[in-house]
Amino acid sequence: MKQIDWSSLGFKYMDTDCHIRYTWKNGSWDSGELVKEPYLSMHIAASCLHYGQAAFEGMKAFRCADGKVRVFRPQENAFRLATTSRRICMPVVPEALFLDALSRVIKANEEYIPPYGTGGSLYLRPLLIGTGAQIGVAPGQEYTFIVLVVPVGPYYKGGLQPVRAVIYDEFDRAAPLGVGHVKVGGNYAASLFAHEKAKHEGYPVELYLDAKEHKYVEEFATSNFIGIKNQTYVTPESPSILPSVTNKTLKQIAADIGLKVEVRPVPFEELGSFSEIGACGTAVVVTPVCEIRRGETVLRIGSDTGCGPVLQKLYERVQSIQYGEVPDQHGWCWEV
Repeated sequence: MKQIDWSSLGFKYMDTDCHIRYTWKNGSWDSGELVKEPYLSMHIAASCLHYGQAAFEGMKAFRCADGKVRVFRPQENAFRLATTSRRICMPVVPEALFLDALSRVIKANEEYIPPYGTGGSLYLRPLLIGTGAQIGVAPGQEYTFIVLVVPVGPYYKGGLQPVRAVIYDEFDRAAPLGVGHVKVGGNYAASLFAHEKAKHEGYPVELYLDAKEHKYVEEFATSNFIGIKNQTYVTPESPSILPSVTNKTLKQIAADIGLKVEVRPVPFEELGSFSEIGACGTAVVVTPVCEIRRGETVLRIGSDTGCGPVLQKLYERVQSIQYGEVPDQHGWCWEV
């Protein structure tokens, strides 16, 4: 293991000691193996390459205040991966196998878990792909399930930093009856062009409206949308939105601290009435959004120098649970 400066860790790839790999063929999964080489050899006709049979998840393992290592809500990710698998005709990874993979790969790379107090964590990336040869349009006959790990630092050093967002009416994230509700690789390929355009124009994130009418807020490119107003936590309802584990967590915490929680359609015209808006996801938990532009319309929300009080409180509560600093009353943290 190379020496790591824990204080300078960002959110980017780094080689670790190994990843874990399982293969499905002839109707069942094998027992898996730890693999040191960070490369995968596959058939040139693999169904992931030709027909997009590729799904992934993201979660984190934390070195907690008591010295133990815990993963945050992995059962939710196992469930979501299973939902995705069924939608694109891949074999389901059973929850027991999923958790076994996490345990084995974390223990094999334990030296890469950032120490408690650094603000870092071990990012876990489960990946399920079709690796069997398939030329006709049909599911493959062989699949590979991998979990790779990467040590990452706090996404924002020095506190949550508000960002500007943009809406492009010429791009959609997912079709109304498509695969927006599952975590397939193709959804991210579809968003890359708009995402690069947004970054070039000075907007770290883009916000998508519903593909059918462009009237209702759906989600940011890689994160769910949340808004705060009048002591109410609001998040959009749509069959095209990916069910975020972070959003599910924040909704519960919002209720725990006395906020009303609403899951409902959010019309574009309502955006200006929110006192706080954020994007929520695994990497950062919450990203405050201080401005949203759509064509000539510019909406400014809260402060452009810091996070709003409600989102800050929600963020701190999640982090405290993840690092074992407060009681885990909902049983979210899974000990390795």
